[in-house]
Amino acid sequence: MFIAETFTSLQGEGMLVGVPSHFIRTSGCNLRCRWCDTPYASWLPEGDRRSVAELVAGAGASGVRHVVVTGGEPLLQREIGALTRALRETGLHVTVETAGTVDPEFECDLLSLSPKTASSDPQGSWRERHRRLRGDLEPARRLIERFPEHQVKLVVCDADDLADILAVLDGLGGVDPTRVLLMAEGRSAAEVASRAPMVAALCSEHGFRYTPRLHLDLFGGGRGV
Repeated sequence: MFIAETFTSLQGEGMLVGVPSHFIRTSGCNLRCRWCDTPYASWLPEGDRRSVAELVAGAGASGVRHVVVTGGEPLLQREIGALTRALRETGLHVTVETAGTVDPEFECDLLSLSPKTASSDPQGSWRERHRRLRGDLEPARRLIERFPEHQVKLVVCDADDLADILAVLDGLGGVDPTRVLLMAEGRSAAEVASRAPMVAALCSEHGFRYTPRLHLDLFGGGRGV
């Protein structure tokens, strides 16, 4: 598999925020979100090739029970099914992070779906491809049907994003609001904090959950956090 990095830290976002977790970050993505905070796994993919056996051994040696397979877009990796199956067979809890633009066969204990809205659209030659891919919600709908244990995380840049967020959720088929988590866009704790009151207000108004970005608060931006 093409892997950007592996590391053990605390889960910074979502329903399992604060849980010690081992992260396997794949490299390569079919989207080009303008605010992407891991360009080394997307815009300019870096990394090396590692076997499923090596990755599973590293997860086991981490000493923690939770594993997060993220990216980039991990569902693009042809070995994703073998990796997630092997991780679960060792007794590990597996979260898979995905934008939901593809839906291959894989296993997980928690599907973390992050569909993209118009706020993610880049400029330049990638714009139309990005918009076409994010706009096709059929793969994401199938993933939600397959994995009842799921969360839907959405990035919020400003209050004007709400209409697009509601349209995406409607397109997914009426997601339980308690499984919807809004998080403020930002590459630093200060940027996130500046948007946090606005995002919290949207959550209160619509019954969504607010998710912090704990890793930024504790460690700042960068790799391996």
